[in-house]
Amino acid sequence: MKKVLIFGGSGQIGRHLIRRLTNKNYLVTVVTRNLHKKGIALRLGGNPGYIEIIETNIFDEEKLKDLFKDKDICINLVGILSESKKNTFKNIHTYFPALLSKKCEKYKLKQFIHISALGVDKAIDSKYAKSKLEGEKNILENFSKTIILRPSVIYSVDDSFTTNLMTLLSLLPVFPLYYGGKTKFLPIHVSEICEIILHVMEKNIFDEIIECVGPEELSFKEIIKKLLVSIDKKRILVNLPLFLARIIIFFLEKFPRPLITQDQLTLLKYDNIISKKYKSNLDIGYKAKLKFEDEIKKYSHMWRKGGEYSKKRD
Repeated sequence: MKKVLIFGGSGQIGRHLIRRLTNKNYLVTVVTRNLHKKGIALRLGGNPGYIEIIETNIFDEEKLKDLFKDKDICINLVGILSESKKNTFKNIHTYFPALLSKKCEKYKLKQFIHISALGVDKAIDSKYAKSKLEGEKNILENFSKTIILRPSVIYSVDDSFTTNLMTLLSLLPVFPLYYGGKTKFLPIHVSEICEIILHVMEKNIFDEIIECVGPEELSFKEIIKKLLVSIDKKRILVNLPLFLARIIIFFLEKFPRPLITQDQLTLLKYDNIISKKYKSNLDIGYKAKLKFEDEIKKYSHMWRKGGEYSKKRD
C-alpha cells in the first residue's frame, strides 16, 4: 500500500485528488498551514483511516524531514496567482519546490509529482511564469524521478476562474476583453487533471514534462460567451485598449483578493495551448473528454436569476 504526501491539499485539485486516492486505498498525508480552518473539510474529503492531516510551516525543514521518511510519493499542488508580502512567487514557485525535491532525493522517494502551468516557458515577461520555470529547473536538477504536469486553465465549481468570471458577468453590464479576447485556452476539468495524476502514479511515469489539456480549444471571448449563455445573461463585450486596462488594473490589484493583476494581464498575451515541445496527456495514454460547456452547466445555475431553482429550465 503506497503512502502519498501532499502539499496544497486544500486547494481545488487537492480536494478532488484526495477523494480519488483514498478510494483506491492510498494512505494520504496532507500538509496544511491552518488545521483549524481547513482540517474538517480535508478529513471529510477522504475515506476514514486513509487520511492523515499534519499542521506545520511548509518552509520548516526540521519538521518536514519527519514527513518524508516513510513516504513513496510526494505531490506538490501549492501555487498562487498573485503575490503578497508573505507569499511571493519566488518563495512559493521556486524555493519551495526545490526544497521538496531535495527531500525526495534524500529520502529516496519513488516519485515526485509537481504541478506547474502550461506556457510558462513562453511568458518570459511574467513574474509568475518565470518563478514557475525556475522552480521546474531546480526540481529536475535535484531529483530525477520527477514528473512535471503543466495544465492549461483548470475549471470546476471550486475554481477561481469560471466562478470569478460568472460573478463579474452577473454584476457588470459591460465586460472588458483584453487583447481582443483572442487568447486561446484548452480548459481541463479538475476531475481530469486528477485522473492524469493517478495515471502517472500508477504507470510510474517520471523524468518528463507533460502538458495537460482538455478536449477543445477556446478563445477567451468564446469562454465568456459560453459562460453568458450558461448564466442566462446578455452583456456588452468591449475590446479594452491595453493602456486603459493597465490603469484600471492598477486599482483592482490593490484589493485584498485582486480580481486581476498586471502580471495576469501580461500572461493573457500568450496562448495557453500545447507547445508540441513536450508530451501531452494524449501521448501518455489519457484523453480528456469533458466539454467545457457541459460541465459549467452543472454549477452555473448559482449565478442565474432564481439560483438553484433556475435549474428547472435546463
